[in-house]
Amino acid sequence: MTEKPQARVENIDRDRGHYLLHQMLRIRRLEERCADLYAQTKIRGFLHLYIGEEAVAVGVIDALRDDDAVLGTYREHGHALMKGMSAESIMAEMYGNVEGCSMGRGGSMHLFSKEHRFFGGHAIVGAGLPPTVGLALADKMLGRDRVTVGFFGDGSVAEGEFHESMNLAALWQVPALFCCENNLYAMGTALDRHQSQPDLHLKAASYGIPSIQVDGMDVLAVSHAARRAVAAIRDGSGPQFIEFLTYRFRAHSMFDPELYRDKAEVEKWKERDPIKNLTTYLRERDLLTEQEYDELDQSARQEVERAVEFAEKGSLEPVEDLLRFVYSEPEEDR
Repeated sequence: MTEKPQARVENIDRDRGHYLLHQMLRIRRLEERCADLYAQTKIRGFLHLYIGEEAVAVGVIDALRDDDAVLGTYREHGHALMKGMSAESIMAEMYGNVEGCSMGRGGSMHLFSKEHRFFGGHAIVGAGLPPTVGLALADKMLGRDRVTVGFFGDGSVAEGEFHESMNLAALWQVPALFCCENNLYAMGTALDRHQSQPDLHLKAASYGIPSIQVDGMDVLAVSHAARRAVAAIRDGSGPQFIEFLTYRFRAHSMFDPELYRDKAEVEKWKERDPIKNLTTYLRERDLLTEQEYDELDQSARQEVERAVEFAEKGSLEPVEDLLRFVYSEPEEDR
């Protein structure tokens, strides 16, 4: 049920390469700006950055249709952006403004958009796995040609929800793609200190789910694997599982003093930066010039700055509305 790690796929044209690069730059620049704003106390609460892992969100979500569903963890800003949510709605939510995607009530860890079929933002480790199975089961029972994708980290594999979800997904043959973003650390605990079997895709295989391990720092490898998996699910093959070997360049959260890993290790992984990786690949094949890179990067930066400007002009929820949504309301009262 398992395959060897997916290798890079060599065939790519200029437009496709520029698109993938631009999407990763959009996420990177958004995340970097969020770090700056957090330091300025414009963004409060917890903030978990995705810097270094952009290839996973871009490669996977690009393989989906608009009506497919995505569920993320608390490190979900890039997934939300790729699923079509505007940078403005995301940044306003970070600010806690009512113009945000969750009306300012969710913040960084609880981005949500029914319109874009992005169902969280789950702050509890492994919490997104059961609803991933549930949404996929609903689509199967209603005969809808949809795929549900659940992203989760290596720490989730130690949770009971993981095993329950894998078991039910296999039993019910739900149209779900499980994407494990294995960045080698569950918060501050190294993978080999919390998993006796560090090849996490083997755990899914034990439930009879086809599973593979992929280089999560290579967007082309991610894209190839995701497209194969999604095609298999649409053909009725049931759930699929991909373990992406990736790495976050920043600490677990902005509060994390990062005492659990060596700085040399981080720098070593930065040599495999997915953005630099693809940029080099395209330049070596004369598919990207320095000017074209600058234009893509500038476009991403401008989009983020427009989002910051939007959030700066936003408004907080009035005090008299704080009890809204605590209980369900009759339709006529909404």
